[in-house]
Amino acid sequence: MSGTENRRLLGIASIRGVAVLFAALGVQQANAGLFDDEEARRQVSELTVKLNERLDTAARGQMELASQIQALRDETARLRGQVETLTYELDSVKKRQQDFYVDLDGRLRKIEAPAPTSVDAKTTDDGKPASEPPRKVASDPAAEAREYEAALNLFRANKLKEAAAAFEAFARAHPDSTLAPNAYYWLGNAHYALRDCRKTIEAQRVVVSKWPTHAKASDALLNVATCQQELGDSKSARATLEALLAKYPDTPAATAAKQRLKK
Repeated sequence: MSGTENRRLLGIASIRGVAVLFAALGVQQANAGLFDDEEARRQVSELTVKLNERLDTAARGQMELASQIQALRDETARLRGQVETLTYELDSVKKRQQDFYVDLDGRLRKIEAPAPTSVDAKTTDDGKPASEPPRKVASDPAAEAREYEAALNLFRANKLKEAAAAFEAFARAHPDSTLAPNAYYWLGNAHYALRDCRKTIEAQRVVVSKWPTHAKASDALLNVATCQQELGDSKSARATLEALLAKYPDTPAATAAKQRLKK
């Protein structure tokens, strides 16, 4: 084979080698591009799944939160209804208790009678009549009763400030009236309803100190203990309850005092 032929064959071989090399490189690039597309699609698919899961979780959380909010609203409405019912019942109980005490007060006044007084004729050593001390102007029981009833009607109508003023005016104008202890007692109750425990204690203590044997004295003392407790003076309240038991052991107020002392 001549030299020219050899050179021709070598050239052809070189061209074929170059072609094979380029073909191999093309296949690798195609495979790399295909791999990149599949990886991208896989990652997109995974992100989509995760996003959907998060959206589902958030949606469920919102539904649960909305359900809890509605449940709280229903519970609030139910509790509000109970509070309104209890408030109405409490007001009714207070009204019945007030009416009861007013009625009891009227019955007690009917059976109460002023203590009879008698003035013995006095004489001097020589047998002559002694001069009598000046007599007080006689009161008008009917007028006193009307004035007292007017104050009591104000209390019954829940006009507490007006009732307190009326009872105080009555007590000052008629300090020796048989209705004076009742007036002080109801004056104290009016102040208590007005949430003024200090004035309540003052009025109720007048009943206990000036008329210790009066039917309302034991209740007045119980009211004093109640106000002392509300003012945070538990020690004084206990001492008052113990004094109530000692002075008025057979009264309903004493029964209440026993129950309170057990607590």
